[in-house]
Amino acid sequence: MPIGYSRERTSVHNLNHHFVWCPKYRKPVLTDEVADSLERLIEAKADELGLDILRLAIQPDHVHLFPTGNPKLSPNKIIQQVNGYTSRNLRDEFDFSLPSLWTRSYFVSSAGEVSSQTIEEYIEAQTGR
Repeated sequence: MPIGYSRERTSVHNLNHHFVWCPKYRKPVLTDEVADSLERLIEAKADELGLDILRLAIQPDHVHLFPTGNPKLSPNKIIQQVNGYTSRNLRDEFDFSLPSLWTRSYFVSSAGEVSSQTIEEYIEAQTGR
């Protein structure tokens, strides 16, 4: 089987999604301890959902998540699960003084093997901005 493909009982797949989302009002609240907790929470939820994280970058005012997916999960279900779980846990741990942690909006793009390298390079270039 080609590299990058996963085999399930009844399918072979290569599903990569690039998600980008922001805190409410694009407030730069994802720093230091918050970013560390967020990374831990995203990794835990991805593991629970059966996703492998190819790349994760947390900036003070937005998050890039590039997982390889499970064909049984739609992109909106993935972001819904990740945002709900992280928001609930981070709001219990930190005081953000925001009506909700995340905006309802997000960006998602599907990516095949050809563009995966490009997306990873883009996310890597975002680190430190």
